[in-house]
Amino acid sequence: MSEMSEPQRASLSRIINDLGGTFLEVVVGDVKAHEQVGAVVMHDPGDGRALPPEALVLGIGVYGASDVTELLRLLGTRNAAALIVRAPLDRAPEVLDAAHDSGVALLTLTEGADWLQLADMLRTVVAQDDVGDDVTSTLGGVSAGDLFSLANAVAALIDAPVTIEDRRYRVLAFSGRQDEADAARIRTILDRQVPEVYLREDEGRGVFKALYRTEGPLYVEASRVSENEIPRLAIAVRAGDEILGSIWAAVAGPPSPERSQALIDAGKLVALHLLRRRAGADVDHRLRADLVATALEGGPKAAYALRRLGLLGRTVNVVAMDIIDDGVHETDPSRHASDRQRLADAFAMHFSSVAARSATALLGNVSYGLIPLTGSVEQSEQRTKRLAVDFLKRTGTRVPAVIGVGIATGDPIRLDESRARADRALRVLRARGTPGTAATMSEVHYDALVLELQDLTLAHRAPVAGPLSRILEYDERRNGSLRETLECWLNAFGDIHAAAALAGVHHNTFRYRLKRLGEVGEIDLESPDERFALMLQLRLMNPAVE
Repeated sequence: MSEMSEPQRASLSRIINDLGGTFLEVVVGDVKAHEQVGAVVMHDPGDGRALPPEALVLGIGVYGASDVTELLRLLGTRNAAALIVRAPLDRAPEVLDAAHDSGVALLTLTEGADWLQLADMLRTVVAQDDVGDDVTSTLGGVSAGDLFSLANAVAALIDAPVTIEDRRYRVLAFSGRQDEADAARIRTILDRQVPEVYLREDEGRGVFKALYRTEGPLYVEASRVSENEIPRLAIAVRAGDEILGSIWAAVAGPPSPERSQALIDAGKLVALHLLRRRAGADVDHRLRADLVATALEGGPKAAYALRRLGLLGRTVNVVAMDIIDDGVHETDPSRHASDRQRLADAFAMHFSSVAARSATALLGNVSYGLIPLTGSVEQSEQRTKRLAVDFLKRTGTRVPAVIGVGIATGDPIRLDESRARADRALRVLRARGTPGTAATMSEVHYDALVLELQDLTLAHRAPVAGPLSRILEYDERRNGSLRETLECWLNAFGDIHAAAALAGVHHNTFRYRLKRLGEVGEIDLESPDERFALMLQLRLMNPAVE
């Protein structure tokens, strides 16, 4: 397996050019002084580790002049390139002075924009990752896969702000000059997705059918959804008969023949980039999946895999996610597979955003994550669970997922143990069937033990024997209730009145049934060993985990 090339890094000024105006505003700082941004990092006040050089730090939850000032000074000692905080910002003199003195550029994220979307776009711009090829390769004079530069090039050719969108109308990249467009375009970029209201409007007008039937550009009059909208010029991006996506330009009126031809030529170039991007992503996903799988096996090869993933020497925890069975997914396997893949992609994006350098992969039906954390083992385990719960809250229960959490370890050889514990916890949560839940092994160890004992019972094909078999036979012949009597008595710890209440009968009636239970089953109800054996047998007979 060959080493991956060092990814090309974007400058801070390049990032501002690509995302500025719509997403980011420079408050203070010399953005041209930072020629290469090293990494995109979420601010974590509990993480005392050194930042990568020239890091771009997302100040999530950092508000107020004093907090921003303190963080700027700290980042200045850690060689950070820039800090992004949510707008509006208190531009107090001490804030501006701290940014100037630290050498850290201060930027604001526009109101209404989402941090996770920003993190995703920043990583797209910061590391143009051409796996398995020379990172300097180009297509049509633009670095292969660099869709933001390509969007700007297309915008220059047709003299209009553009977006490049995928088949589902998600924004892959956008050009500058979006201030020349309209509110609909700004909202589309902020959401990274064409809003539903505009999709319904264009669907009703037959825009999409016309777009995919037309080989050349399609001129689309402004819709009636909101005021001050301007027309669009669109073209489907094709690779043979396959629709890869589309280009949308916000224009003042019908295009000239020259601009129409320019958009046709641009569509061919965008198709090459999208195919190159997809191929690179496929190779990268397979490589990362192989490395994650190798790390999860533990042993001597795990250290090599962790080094390739940038996790060697760090405390790492394993999480395991799967979709639990429900009626919809059982009857529609294709939806099950697509939902699992979408959830795996969201899983990867979430953990890479909240825990830098996290590595995830969909292995079989389970999405695994290697999550690097700081602090003690106990703290890391609980923090991992909180991150898992946060992810499940974000995704909701439309796709019913659960997550098992392993143990944190700094020893690569023990990663297989962490995976085993995550798998055992995941199995319990699957059996419980409660979507949106996460658990550590220590929280579900009893239920995990019961499931494993059930496995042993099934493996040995051991039938129910002894007193319990006689009780079950009696109930079947006489339509009796001795099993219910036994369960109520055991659950009430031998308290006759409590057991009678559980059974819904008078305590004298319950005493009679209990006496009959002892006679039929030939049970010594005073023997703790017999009581334990009966409790275990009854529990193993019930396949459901409560």
